[in-house]
Amino acid sequence: MNNSHIRLNVITKEWVIFSPSRRQRPQDFQQDPSLHIEPPCYDPHCPFCNFSEVSSEVVILEIANPQKTGWQTRVVPNKYPALTPDSKTTRQLDGIYLSMPGYGCHEVIVESPKHHLDIATMPLQEVEIVIETYHQRYYDLMVAHQNMMAIIFRNHGHKAGASLQHPHSQIIVTGMVPQHIRYAEQEAQRYYDTWSKCLYCEILAQEKRERVRMVAESNLFFAFIPFAADVPFEIWIMPKVHQADFGSISDAEKVDFASILRRVLRQLKTKLNNPDYNYVINTAARYKAEEPQVHWYCQIRPRLTTPAGFEIGSGISINPSLPESDAEYLRS
Repeated sequence: MNNSHIRLNVITKEWVIFSPSRRQRPQDFQQDPSLHIEPPCYDPHCPFCNFSEVSSEVVILEIANPQKTGWQTRVVPNKYPALTPDSKTTRQLDGIYLSMPGYGCHEVIVESPKHHLDIATMPLQEVEIVIETYHQRYYDLMVAHQNMMAIIFRNHGHKAGASLQHPHSQIIVTGMVPQHIRYAEQEAQRYYDTWSKCLYCEILAQEKRERVRMVAESNLFFAFIPFAADVPFEIWIMPKVHQADFGSISDAEKVDFASILRRVLRQLKTKLNNPDYNYVINTAARYKAEEPQVHWYCQIRPRLTTPAGFEIGSGISINPSLPESDAEYLRS
């Protein structure tokens, strides 16, 4: 399929234009190796390499390494938080304008004491500890009634917004739920009310059946490029068993998720020369956690293209790469 065509994202109801004529081959998305210089194991100027200088009172959570000789992951408050917990969620009306204080939490999850590692290059045991850290902080933060949503995300590389090279993720908790998440929930609710089925489970079933967009598979998870992917090599990792809330995953699922996440990121690193990327764990907003129509998943978006005037003006993405070709390239 080399002609331009348009696909509908059944979750967001947004159209995506696919224009294969705008690119040559999947290899054309490979990043220039000279842009990625291998970092040292230790950087004397990196704050996460020098945690001995940080007061122990600042460390929110610490998990030991597999050898029990020191820390493997640490969670600390973000030095430049987008939101802070020392305010309220009370709305304020000024004429027609509505606002509220900047309530929330913003934490940094330092994934390793070693400066040069990332999820793709860590030993599997260490990735499992990263996922365990995600789960513990997510669970603890969502206990508070006013915390309506928690987003766990990772920015890898300058184009993805990473300001520090040391391996780290972040978690932000808000006192409100943004409209684009509510819209996706509402669409899933409408689908469930019509067909008595989870839309995400239906997507997963079709991807498992067709397998043309499959990237990787494990016992408990399935990784694929969405039918209407917004960007080249966008990947979703989804639990095979219906599960609305990331906080509900079992110990076995955490281990399996760590394995397939590492595998997929290694595929991107190897095939595309370590591209910049963002990944986000999309999970149910508060009070939706046990509902049958919501399904959590991890969304990985490499930073390989830049939106231009048409995308900004129309809100329609133009993807120069076909999901089926991208998946085949990553599998090969």
